[in-house]
Amino acid sequence: MTAAVPPPQSARPDSAHRPFFAADVGGTHVRVGLIQAGSGERPAIDVLSYRKYRCADHSGLDAILADFASHTAPVEDCVIATAGYAMDDGTVISANLPWALSTTRIRDDLGFESVHLVNDFEAVAHATAHIDANQVVQLTGPAEAVHGPRLIVGPGTGLGAAVCIPDGQRIVVLATEAGQASLSATTDLEMAVLQQMQCGRSHVCIEQALSGPGLLNLYNALCAVRGQAPVHTTPDAISAAALGHDDPTATETLQLFCGILGSIIGDMALLYGIKGGIYLAGGILPKISQFLLHSTFVERFLNKGPMTRALQDIPVKLVEHGQLGVIGAASWYLGRKHV
Repeated sequence: MTAAVPPPQSARPDSAHRPFFAADVGGTHVRVGLIQAGSGERPAIDVLSYRKYRCADHSGLDAILADFASHTAPVEDCVIATAGYAMDDGTVISANLPWALSTTRIRDDLGFESVHLVNDFEAVAHATAHIDANQVVQLTGPAEAVHGPRLIVGPGTGLGAAVCIPDGQRIVVLATEAGQASLSATTDLEMAVLQQMQCGRSHVCIEQALSGPGLLNLYNALCAVRGQAPVHTTPDAISAAALGHDDPTATETLQLFCGILGSIIGDMALLYGIKGGIYLAGGILPKISQFLLHSTFVERFLNKGPMTRALQDIPVKLVEHGQLGVIGAASWYLGRKHV
C-alpha cells in the first residue's frame, strides 16, 4: 500500500534537507517524529523531535498531528506509515484503527503541501538499514547474514509482515497480508486450542493468535480447554501474570504464543526464501523479550524437518528500537525523493 495525496496546487520543488513529519500509526499508539535528512546517496535520518500518543485519547490522526505541530516549527510535508488499504480518494480502510484516516483531510486541515502513505511494515523494512547492533537481541543464527531477502514480522494490535529484497544498490519491499493466512497447529494442545477458536468462525487467521487481541483469544481458548473460568480480560494482564509467574494458565498462554510464533516465522522464512535475516518488531515482543528467549520459540522455528539446517543459517533478531516505524517511514520517503 503506497499512495500520495498531491498538493492541491503546483508546489515548489522539494528541498532535499527541509524537515518533515513522519508518523507511525498503529491501532493503539501513534508515534510522530520531526525528521531532518542528512546528505549522501542514502542520507542519515535525524529525529529532531519525537512524541508518542495513545489513539484512544484523540479524535483522529489530524488531531494528533495538530498537537505535534504545535510544539515544532512549521513543515510542509508529512509521511504516514499505517496498516490498511489506501483508496484513491485518500481514505484508508483498516480494521485496527479506532477512527477514520483521510490523508486528503489531513492535508487540507493542517495545510501540508503533500501527505504520503506507506504500509507500516514496508516502512519497518526500510528501517532495517538504520538499525545498530545494540538495538537488537539475537535469538538464533549467526551474527551476520548472507546477502538475500530479509523478513520483518511484528505482532501488535495486528500482525504485520514484509519482505525486503535487495536489488543492486536499492531494496524492493514486498508488503504482505501474511497475518490473514490460516492459522495452523502443531501440537495436540494447539489443535485443541485452535478447535476452540474455530467455534462460530469460518476462518481463523494467524493474526487472531499472534497479536495483542490474539493473545487474549489464546488465553480464553486455553481456559475453555482446561475447563477454567478466565480471570484476565486484557493482553497486558495476561503478559504481566505470565512474567510475574502469578498464574500458570497465563504462563502457558504466553508459551503457546511464543511457540506458535516460532513455527509461523519458520514457515514464512521457507515460503519467502529468506536468507538475509529475520527481524521481529511490533509492540508486544520487546516487552516479553526475556520470556521469548527462554521459550520454545527457537525450537519451533527450527522444527522444519530437513530444512532445519537451512534455517540455522538465518539470523533472527528482536528489534527494540521504539522509533523504528517513524525512521522507516522517513527512510521510505527520502528514498522516493532520491529516485
